[in-house]
Amino acid sequence: MQTQQQGALWVFAAYVLWGFMPIYWKTLHHVSSGEILVNRIIWAFLLTVLALIVVGQGKKLVVDFKELWKTQKQFWGLCAAAFLVSINWGTYIWAVNHDFIVQASLGYYINPLVSVLLGIIFLKEALNRNQKFAFVLAAVGVTILTFHYGVFPWISFVLAFTFALYGLIKKQIKLDATRGLAIETAFTVPVALIAYGWIFSTGDAVIVDTDPMTVVLLILTGIATAIPLVFFAKGVTSIPLYVTGFLQYIAPTMMLIIGVVMYGESFGKFEWLSFAFIWVALLVFTVPEIVRYVRNKRMMIRLEKQGHSHQV
Repeated sequence: MQTQQQGALWVFAAYVLWGFMPIYWKTLHHVSSGEILVNRIIWAFLLTVLALIVVGQGKKLVVDFKELWKTQKQFWGLCAAAFLVSINWGTYIWAVNHDFIVQASLGYYINPLVSVLLGIIFLKEALNRNQKFAFVLAAVGVTILTFHYGVFPWISFVLAFTFALYGLIKKQIKLDATRGLAIETAFTVPVALIAYGWIFSTGDAVIVDTDPMTVVLLILTGIATAIPLVFFAKGVTSIPLYVTGFLQYIAPTMMLIIGVVMYGESFGKFEWLSFAFIWVALLVFTVPEIVRYVRNKRMMIRLEKQGHSHQV
């Protein structure tokens, strides 16, 4: 059985890989975001299905699909999730290759707060005082950035809301991570193929007239998509929620550093001020949850010891 330390390492590896993704997309800057996205969908589907067949899970994939079809709400819910994550992928790739890595990182910073907001709206969850304060701080941070840019940071919000909605739907559908990815991409592959056909018809398809390295990188977008998802699914079930909560800030922090240090994106006093509000909001939001978890854990251990001593 996997230990918490092993689980944390798997999840850590997933977030580090996601954190490095801007570098991968930047190497494909000469390919349109649309063509990268359709390649990502098509190759993620083909390579995931191939991997499942190789490890002898092809029949399980068919069974999962049939079981999903029996529950129409879950079937169409996963279909919606597939298109939401495709919008997320497309927006992220476009943002990276149009020098908006900093704004993309902001989207993944505010994602946990958006997830809580969706929990209130759809799951009727209540906010405590710390969470309300965190929302006010985050709102101030986003407002500062909006006034500084002169436009609403739509990239951040599209990334945050699509991924939060995706997570909300996926939370209610129990599927193996790899088989789930195969079924998700099966929903979007027909649209991706039609889109690629249109890109070919306009003569804008780079894959037919480019260097071999670009072709390889486009094919490997499928593996780049699948590996961190599988790592995350492998580890997340064996670690406490607060550990996942802290580890999820690795990826946007790496994105922010990469955007500013490697690609020279602007990060002046207004960005510092805005992000400071966001970071404080995340601390206000996360730390009390950790304290509550540790306190409850200690109480459970104490009760177990008391129960054991009574038995003896």
